[in-house]
Amino acid sequence: MTKTDTTTAAGPSQPAQPVGISRVLPEIRKPEQLARPPVVQFTAVTKTYNPGQANSYTAIRDVNFVIEDLPNKGEFVCVLGPSGCGKSTILRLVAGLEPQHPPTEGRVLVLGQPVTGPGADRGMVFQDYTSFDHRTVLENVTFGLECQHIPRKLRDELGRYWIERVGLKVKTDVDKYPHELSGGMRQRVAIARTLILKPRIILMDEPFGALDPQTRMNMQDLLVALWKEVQATVLFVTHSIEEAVFLGDRVYIMSNSPGTILRELVVQPADRPSKQMQREPKFQETVAYIRDLISELEEGRD
Repeated sequence: MTKTDTTTAAGPSQPAQPVGISRVLPEIRKPEQLARPPVVQFTAVTKTYNPGQANSYTAIRDVNFVIEDLPNKGEFVCVLGPSGCGKSTILRLVAGLEPQHPPTEGRVLVLGQPVTGPGADRGMVFQDYTSFDHRTVLENVTFGLECQHIPRKLRDELGRYWIERVGLKVKTDVDKYPHELSGGMRQRVAIARTLILKPRIILMDEPFGALDPQTRMNMQDLLVALWKEVQATVLFVTHSIEEAVFLGDRVYIMSNSPGTILRELVVQPADRPSKQMQREPKFQETVAYIRDLISELEEGRD
């Protein structure tokens, strides 16, 4: 992560505002301000459901942002905002999932190409545990490889590796079924099933929202370690400000519905476990800044 954002490919700009362990950029970055091509780009994206009908609803409007392609590293980007502001709509537009895809207006690009639907370059982890009930842990983790017709021996070897990497036990957990697992264990299975495919972009929609606080912090620490290994771009939607500040290299804050991007923050990368980071005054200063902003938005609703 760069330590300053006062100079870009387009030349000097206004300095960022330091807030705790973050810096608030003076504007949302544009493609021409990046040193490298974007891995994800939204240009004037609006999504209206049932356009022209009585029940028409606009979830997001005129959304513009870019996520830089950082080779051999990737960037962890979190999206925050008031409830119902369209965070998940943005995520699913990148994934190419209906009914969010396609946008009503604007363009969504991944690696410079328009999104036409789901692709192997993007992996998705949902809040609800999307395991196949009739498959074991190993069979769930290797499902994507099976669809790619990878030989059984190789996919089982890779499956056992990733089962261990996400903190499950190969000896005791591989033959269990989802109903035998806790919520945290099932989400570890979902993460392993995504990472085994080595996607270029990992999309995560409130993956830890249903977990208890301690398990949630443990999963945050695990995710940071895994992300450093896979070196992918992560786009992570959450309602937890603390979670976003801990995980994110960059945090986008959205407006009330119909949502658009209001702020872009660059955050210092985590160098300690979540429990320790959250005790730091500068960490809490960043959290308070974001909480005050979102509270103002929510109080300003009609």
